Amino acid sequence: MSSEPEEEPVSVLQRFEKRLEGLVEGAFAKVFKGVVHPVEILNAMQREAEAHKAILAGGRTLVPNRYVIDLSPYDHSRLAPYAAALAQELAQSQAEFIGEQAWTVYGDVIVEIERGDGLDTGMFRVTAEVYTGGEVAPVQQPAYDAGPQYSPYDQQGGYPPPGGHGGGPRSVGLVSGDGRTYPLQMGSTVIGRGDQANLRLPDVGISRRHARLDYDGNQVVLTDLGSTNGTMVNGQRVSAVALNPGDMIQLGTTTLTFRVDG
Repeated sequence: MSSEPEEEPVSVLQRFEKRLEGLVEGAFAKVFKGVVHPVEILNAMQREAEAHKAILAGGRTLVPNRYVIDLSPYDHSRLAPYAAALAQELAQSQAEFIGEQAWTVYGDVIVEIERGDGLDTGMFRVTAEVYTGGEVAPVQQPAYDAGPQYSPYDQQGGYPPPGGHGGGPRSVGLVSGDGRTYPLQMGSTVIGRGDQANLRLPDVGISRRHARLDYDGNQVVLTDLGSTNGTMVNGQRVSAVALNPGDMIQLGTTTLTFRVDG
């Protein structure tokens, strides 16, 4: 009997390590000694995909396709000569992993390796998002060196659409207490008071990049981006949650109501 099924869970990692050995032409152990190991990054990317999966209409499972890897300045400088090739190998291996799980992504899997000032050597940060081709400001999550820092949306890995049924994209938006309306576009919207936020709110209690809304045409998922004062939905502090019509979102002293039309 073939032993292949027993090897399946680690096959992607095994292939990735093989390609890495060829990538650095025999200098594999030396290059990665004392710095974050790329296999740890790939492991974290797989966990991020698992943590951010969402159920689409028709039962398909959507996972992020864009992964931004922030490395410590030391690790980044050591891996800089291999950064472009490493990003390509990470993207290929992540695409293989997603394919084996029979998950869905928008377009190609993208991996970007960046310098993360303030990160200690050996630490790294993985940001995962659904990227649909629009301009999306990169967002930051707490740094870690093993395992994801936030939980999946729920134990089942998904929520029903806001309207309770399938169908095409609906008109969704946020309404502030003074009646201002902020329509949401497909893809990701970063809320904050900084220049890089897509939706800027002049509230000193809000972080520069406070929270992110991901809209796939069926549901909107709100994710706190490690904000100083946290994000509340209906009075409860949240890390990531799918929104339902009428939900009250509080950031700083600002309250926004989630609305779905159609």
